[in-house]
Amino acid sequence: MFVAALDQTIVATATATISAELHSAAGYIWIGGAYLLANAASSNIWVNLSDIWGRKPILLAAVAGFFGSSIICATAVNMPMLIAGRGLQGIAGGGLIQLVIVAISDLFSVRLRSLFMGLMEFIWAIAGALGPIVGGALTQSVSWRWVFWINLPVCGVAFILLLVFLDVHNPRTPVIDGIKAVDWWGSFAILALTVMLLLGLDFGGNTFPWSSAKVICLIVFGALMSLVFIYCEKRLAKYPLMPLGIFKTRSNIACFVVDFTHGVAYIGMEYYLPLYFQSVQIASPFRSGLLLLPFILTEALLSLAAGLVIHATGRYLEVIWIGMTLVVLGAGLLIDYGIDTSLGKIIGYQMVAGSGCGLLFTPPLIALQSGIKQSETASATATFGFIRNVAMALSVVIGGVVFQNGMNTQQSSLRRAGLSPSMMAEFTGAEAAANVVAIHAVKDPQQRQAVTSAFAWGLRNMWILYTALAACGLIASVFIRHQHLSQEHMETKTGLKEKESSAVSNAPLDSGLPST
Repeated sequence: MFVAALDQTIVATATATISAELHSAAGYIWIGGAYLLANAASSNIWVNLSDIWGRKPILLAAVAGFFGSSIICATAVNMPMLIAGRGLQGIAGGGLIQLVIVAISDLFSVRLRSLFMGLMEFIWAIAGALGPIVGGALTQSVSWRWVFWINLPVCGVAFILLLVFLDVHNPRTPVIDGIKAVDWWGSFAILALTVMLLLGLDFGGNTFPWSSAKVICLIVFGALMSLVFIYCEKRLAKYPLMPLGIFKTRSNIACFVVDFTHGVAYIGMEYYLPLYFQSVQIASPFRSGLLLLPFILTEALLSLAAGLVIHATGRYLEVIWIGMTLVVLGAGLLIDYGIDTSLGKIIGYQMVAGSGCGLLFTPPLIALQSGIKQSETASATATFGFIRNVAMALSVVIGGVVFQNGMNTQQSSLRRAGLSPSMMAEFTGAEAAANVVAIHAVKDPQQRQAVTSAFAWGLRNMWILYTALAACGLIASVFIRHQHLSQEHMETKTGLKEKESSAVSNAPLDSGLPST
């Protein structure tokens, strides 16, 4: 969990430097986007494999995969190689994140797991806090490549600890029987859906015009693959990646909407705030990591507090409402960020936004798990993670598109300030985010102010988008139903025999009866 979380944020403060050194402005978005896209597409598949072969061997395979892909990223000689390595990291990271949460759900009751999930989210947030600082420090003092080399010792220690101490059910499923049981059609459909849709959204207005046949086909066929995926899960899969029954209740759907909107707002702010610091505030990569600390630290503390409150009281609904309200307020406050924003506002606004995001990591998942059977917990948890990961990938890609389009509208103001055509090309459209280091080359005070004002304007449009989506999540949270959180629990067993029996089982809900 620590290494997967670290890798999502450690790159943020190094992205501009990497893009400049590898001479690829267009790769700025996909250094983060490739990781998040692959993470989203693979999470359900990892859990499906662990249902068949057991949690431990599949989790060890994910750690090993992350180790190998980090070496590819660290030794990348060009942007395509780096993006490919980041994609492989995302695939492995999808397994690390989801399988840790599923293992906790396997081992503890729904009431007790809230405490451990809160602790895991605290670790996640601490890793996120260290990421921008470590990434900025390594980029400035050594090389951006150490952003990836640092993963190797952490992965090695994690592999040994899991191998020795993780004690979960091992079904010892034969390889051939397991291969036959994998939901291959569903796996192909979910990969095609995710990759085509997100690629189409990224290419639109950036690599190709929105009216381009490539963009239209990717988005249309990506959307149509959702229908193919539903058909595969309903008609073809014996052991589906995503059981459709979990979408039958209004409360569960509301949990997924809250999950989606939280994912969009959380990663959008965490990923693009360093861009604001480096472009508008002219901060170094290391200082931008320090400036992000108020967001990350409040997020860490409140995620742990949420787990403690739910464990102590059994109440999660109020935590969700407060969290969504703070996310809307915090994202809205970021709209006020400009070229002359005081340090007090920079810190205070982030603390509001970080508090809301921290409160929403665990409670929506607990709300979902409390309303389903224990046998469905792993697949429901994977679906929850898939939706969050898709939201995060969409947030980075769509946020980048909104920012780029906003920068395009600032061409006239940059021209009036007297910038040369070559400098204007660096600070508008797809080139803008990757060229923040070029702001230091602008010596004229009026021209520099025009450039920083343009960046602030482009980012302002992004904060408006995140605020609107967070408001949708706040409305959806009203429809989540409260359930009693049981303190009793039975060990979750994996393997084909268990999947066969759970397919025909009518076991009662793990959470008990709903309460008012």
